[in-house]
Amino acid sequence: MFNGFEGLVKSLYSSFYPDIRISPASGKVLTLTQEQLQKLKGLPGIKNYALIVEEKALLQNGDYQSVVYLKGVDENYRYVSGVEEHIVKGDYNTGTGESPLLILGAGVENAIGVQADRNLFALKIYLPKKSASELLDPLNDISVDTINTSAAFVIQQDFDNKYAITNIDFVKRMLGLTTDQYGGVEIALKDPALAEDIKPDLQKMLGSNYKVQTRYEQNQGLYSVMSLERWVIYAILSLILVVAAFNMIGALTMLVLEKEKDISVLHALGGDRNFIQKIFLSEGLLLAFIGGGLGMLTALLLAWLQINFKLIPLQGGSFLIDYFPVTLKARDFLLVAATVLVIAFLASWLPSRKAALNEFNLRSE
Repeated sequence: MFNGFEGLVKSLYSSFYPDIRISPASGKVLTLTQEQLQKLKGLPGIKNYALIVEEKALLQNGDYQSVVYLKGVDENYRYVSGVEEHIVKGDYNTGTGESPLLILGAGVENAIGVQADRNLFALKIYLPKKSASELLDPLNDISVDTINTSAAFVIQQDFDNKYAITNIDFVKRMLGLTTDQYGGVEIALKDPALAEDIKPDLQKMLGSNYKVQTRYEQNQGLYSVMSLERWVIYAILSLILVVAAFNMIGALTMLVLEKEKDISVLHALGGDRNFIQKIFLSEGLLLAFIGGGLGMLTALLLAWLQINFKLIPLQGGSFLIDYFPVTLKARDFLLVAATVLVIAFLASWLPSRKAALNEFNLRSE
């Protein structure tokens, strides 16, 4: 289940965050010449790239208003991100620099009280100019314009409640940026798995004034938390196995007491202490094989049923899916099997050692 939720969250974030992102090492604006962009396009492994500018803005619709992250994008953005696939109203269209259009997150759409696909009223938009002084002059340091909407998207609340996407030329004009100034570059790779290999080449080509981040580095906190959650659950379940192992210790200890005469017979027939210890150790490992095997087969069956028939639903109607997602990974089965065997070996060791160290006596009382 944790694998399923992790895969779901990563797929949602990958719809908005690119395989690799280039941003300024300091500040919010970087400069890229046409020569640099040509080199970037010709780098092996690069599928496509989009130029972006991002800044906080105030959207106003009469009495309704909302602070949003305004993201200006070029025509390649639809090929770099998955936003277009998550449009729920209207059509993907950011307009032009002279007639821009807004694609709103569903949360922003609700906050400012519009129907994004109907485009009935123009919204007022306020943006701070990049040349603004520390002492803000409302008359000179704020750009004001009107803009219409074209569509709304639903990806994940972190994006739906904060972002509005529009034409990059419009945003650059409002911010007062020059032709070669951008907020960043978002890159789609031919093979996303090669991001770590391509990153050093990009960094070397651009220099230290640019920050190159893979998708993991853009969301390092999120991925670290998801990984930590899985290991915490593994630790808790391992602790349960350790507690359950005391039953095995008790059962094998009772078996040793019951089989004292049989142990003595084996010893008389030539069985040494190591041989006797191996017998009881094998008994414990056999229990682990049977119990662990049946448990994993049962888990495999339940997971298959959930994947194919969605037996366990998610309560509430605000989720993107209405069932618990499940993803099977071979490494998890191997980790569980290894954990069960290690705990079973340790639990079997004490009783088997006790059996081997017993004094052997065939005389009856």
